[in-house]
Amino acid sequence: MSEPVFMFDGEDPQMKRAYEAAQRSFKLFWREVSWERRRIVPGLDMAMIKLPFTDGPRSDGNAEFEHMWCDEVDFDGEILTGILINAPNWLTSVKEGDPVRAPFCHLADWMLTADGVAYGGYTVNLMRAGMGAKERTAHDEAWGLDFGDPDQIRTVIVRGKTKKRGFLARLFGAKSREDAVTASTGEFQDHPMCVNMLGEIESQLQQDPSIASSTDEHGWSLLHREALAGNLGVVRLLLEYGADANARTPAGRSAAELARSIGWEAIAAYLSDRD
Repeated sequence: MSEPVFMFDGEDPQMKRAYEAAQRSFKLFWREVSWERRRIVPGLDMAMIKLPFTDGPRSDGNAEFEHMWCDEVDFDGEILTGILINAPNWLTSVKEGDPVRAPFCHLADWMLTADGVAYGGYTVNLMRAGMGAKERTAHDEAWGLDFGDPDQIRTVIVRGKTKKRGFLARLFGAKSREDAVTASTGEFQDHPMCVNMLGEIESQLQQDPSIASSTDEHGWSLLHREALAGNLGVVRLLLEYGADANARTPAGRSAAELARSIGWEAIAAYLSDRD
């Protein structure tokens, strides 16, 4: 990865607030990544998280931690994994291309890019906010991205009507279920692909209801996956077709607990009412 790696003081209060904001909104990153994995035609250019890395305490004048970007992100509600895409400046315990893992509380930032536009990037935008106009322009050109106003961070990808929809969305049609947004969930809104695919998912469940209670090679049910991904419409369908709201992952977590761990309170409340 050729983009620069920026170092900063981990005790800086503004940077700490950037970390916290990134962690609070990570659910939006994870939902987008979860749907991206179902697309045949990719909708994202990049999906990355920033994590801190260390060799331990240092005495050479370099900072103990380097914060670097990782892609191929996975998340189980507790642990983040990925592939390091930066080359460390002085660390020796990791190198570019290494598989990495860290607890969610270590997340420093996330960023999605689509059509040359950046979403997230809290730490990046904090640094951009302190730059002059020319420096900011040079920074953005180095990344080759439109970051927009550093004080108005984009978090949700909104594609215009003229943009092409993903193949799966076209395949499954534009039919939507109005119950994707309900009075009981306040402002919650399902991802557009969730809304568009509900008809096809329900058709599959009608043909084979056992799908609702099946588990994958990791011992997770579809209900676990969809609750963590923030797909209330699919969660409701799975429960209608026999999914067990009390089922636990091998680590002992219910779908409601997974939803709550990432911040999907509306989904957690819906599931808790049915356990």
